Amino acid sequence: MTQKNYTTEELMICAIAHELQDDELGFVGLGTAARAFTLAVGIPIAAARLAQLLHAPGFSIYWGNLLTPALDSIPEALLQDAYTRWPAAASPQDVGYKIDMVTRGRFDVSFESAPQVDRYGNLNITEIGGSQPPKTRLVGCLAQTEHMAFIKRPIIVTDLTPRAFVPKVDFITSVGYLDGGDSRAKLGLPGPGPALCVTDKAIFDFHPQSKQMRLRSIHPGETLGSVLDAMSFEPVIEGAPPQTAEPGAHEIQLIREKIDPFGTLYQLKAS
Repeated sequence: MTQKNYTTEELMICAIAHELQDDELGFVGLGTAARAFTLAVGIPIAAARLAQLLHAPGFSIYWGNLLTPALDSIPEALLQDAYTRWPAAASPQDVGYKIDMVTRGRFDVSFESAPQVDRYGNLNITEIGGSQPPKTRLVGCLAQTEHMAFIKRPIIVTDLTPRAFVPKVDFITSVGYLDGGDSRAKLGLPGPGPALCVTDKAIFDFHPQSKQMRLRSIHPGETLGSVLDAMSFEPVIEGAPPQTAEPGAHEIQLIREKIDPFGTLYQLKAS
């Protein structure tokens, strides 16, 4: 087996970057810490910058209170002091301003992560256990409900595990395709629903009719068996799934030397 010269995170960064288009605006949440930060914030920001450098110079993001932060000067550490001094086009302090932009359809892309995702792309960041009181309280909805309702192309970024990928989430914080078919459309939600789910083992999209999660590609080093073993439901599989494109040497160089030389955005993981 050939030794890979890239990490799983770098592959995810490249896969997401290829989906971003010039002059689009993407929404990146604040995240929490450790792996959750890497998935929800670090990988999306690195992907945004990689897209800018390769094919989409006009792609920009709204992160936290920063509208179009200068991604060519990412701080060495994302501490409060650096965050407040990071050059950006604007720094609105009113959270309502962002939500107004979301509900007006101003965002083309968003990056979503969650402890639970189901076969129809519904997300749960509210509670685990399905009981009252719940077994575990999570962070709560934040603005993710609006993201999944209004944004044109939500991209789910999370690790593939049986506990995370479940047949039905314990609590629907954010509607994906609800129960499949036309059930989302019947709710009258303006956004089209999640576009992709990028994980550490595979990439999924959603079947155009049933709206069930569909296996799009499998990462190098993984197999169909290892992907299915990491899920508590079986996705739609159409033929032999292709392999996810490996990052090129130039892409890896950009990530390591220009985009995130200090390791601010993501944590390297042996893979």
